Amino acid sequence: MNMRSSRSMVTFSNAFNLSGYVGHLPAGDYEITVEEELLQGLSFEAYRRTATYLKVRGKGSNAGRAEMRRITERDLELALSHDHAITENTDNSEAALSPLEDLE
Repeated sequence: MNMRSSRSMVTFSNAFNLSGYVGHLPAGDYEITVEEELLQGLSFEAYRRTATYLKVRGKGSNAGRAEMRRITERDLELALSHDHAITENTDNSEAALSPLEDLE
């Protein structure tokens, strides 16, 4: 069976959580690894996703270690869209704007 994997980076501007895991993960850059297998018997090359992983770096006594958390593409999309919505709401709120100067 022919397999391939690809890596990409995603950035979360806010703390987030993922379905199936307890606790929040801090904002920051995270590596995503996608594994795919070659579909056999087709007249063209095609791959099917078999797994998606989020690399989480350890903190405190686990610094220097990393954990590959298996996630679904849907959970990743939901976490990223939620992060984007929070950032948009914060950027557009009056509290985020500078106070107006008195013109007197």
